[in-house]
Amino acid sequence: MPVDCLLKNCHLPDGRTGVDIAISGGRIAAIGPALDISAGHTIDAAGQLVSPPFVDAHFHMDSTLSYGQPRVNASGTLLEGIALWGELKPLLTQDALVERALAYCDWAVAKGLLAIRSHVDVCDPRLLAAEALLHVRERVRPYLDLQLVAFPQDGVLRAPGALDNLKRALDMGVDVVGGIPHFERTMQDGAESVRVLCELAAERGLRVDMHCDESDDPLSRHIETLAYHTQRLGLQGRVTGSHLTSMHSMDNYYASKLIPLIAEAGVAAIANPLINITLQGRHDSYPRRRGMTRVPELLAAGVPVAFGHDCVMDPWYGLGSGDMLEVAHMGLHVAQMTGQDAMRACFHAVTDTPARILGLDDTGLDVGKRADLVLLQARDPVEALRLRATRLMVMRAGKVVASTPPATATLHLDGRPEAVSFMAPRS
Repeated sequence: MPVDCLLKNCHLPDGRTGVDIAISGGRIAAIGPALDISAGHTIDAAGQLVSPPFVDAHFHMDSTLSYGQPRVNASGTLLEGIALWGELKPLLTQDALVERALAYCDWAVAKGLLAIRSHVDVCDPRLLAAEALLHVRERVRPYLDLQLVAFPQDGVLRAPGALDNLKRALDMGVDVVGGIPHFERTMQDGAESVRVLCELAAERGLRVDMHCDESDDPLSRHIETLAYHTQRLGLQGRVTGSHLTSMHSMDNYYASKLIPLIAEAGVAAIANPLINITLQGRHDSYPRRRGMTRVPELLAAGVPVAFGHDCVMDPWYGLGSGDMLEVAHMGLHVAQMTGQDAMRACFHAVTDTPARILGLDDTGLDVGKRADLVLLQARDPVEALRLRATRLMVMRAGKVVASTPPATATLHLDGRPEAVSFMAPRS
């Protein structure tokens, strides 16, 4: 029986080459070499990399594309960014929130980014941002998975009414329980917020993703409390600690105790390389701390680690374009993960690892999965990272939703080729 589409001569991230992928009814029907299947449409991948879609495990869509409103973050610090967001919140309108979010989702699809977990601030009692992003979630559902986290930016115990607001947001349909324990008034309040929020998630059968220890303070250790309550409440596999930047300042002995506890509890970790290295270490002169959590050590202990973009053109960061290869490229440099296996782990940190963390069970390069695919102008994950490879084609459920011409340069040199790509010569 013929299939709808056949991708021929694909390279896959696991190292397989010369592979065909058959797609029928929006799903992967078969994968294998030289498939003898008739198809309504055939695409020659020409030996280039076919990947699962990119997944951003940590983002703030309510603030994206708001850079310069109402002013620019002059110091570039985390705390001024939070203060600036507080100034902006009363000026927000639902139409503007929706417009900016939809514009960013367009950028994401063009970059092969088809799933995003976005934190949404619930400390404004109007819940304007939550309502706007719930609307956006439905608008983009045909081509992008948007998972929302109820995030009490000003502290769930510190900000008046924040816990009630968070519960209301969950009642509206927000997917995940968020928190920010290091921003509570005291360490004790931070620990109490972790308990309260984990118990709320357990009662409702929801996942947890907390901004945790986003600080240079080595004594900010709320991830330990998060791991404890994860085990106590049976939340293994449903809890994520985001940022965890205090870990870069902890002494090695404590870290050697902490990391196995995280692994034992089944807690995942999300680093945000572009933003962590920009906002952390601001009080240092030299040597200046890198500001990103201990990614290689967490991976070695078996902790699932994903990379997030975190911010794009907002009060905290004036750059970004929705390119998860840029995020992974920065992550491998900051973590000094330049071995071949380590670089591939960084590619996984923006594709299949965050998909697992978010519980996206219907994505991946397996028969029966939804045919969400990205054709990259590269032959393997390392080359894709090196080049921040062009997304030649982006496919959602077997339908092409974005395409980009190959990146080439035209030379005007005597005796040299007229056009070159930046892929390394075949050995």
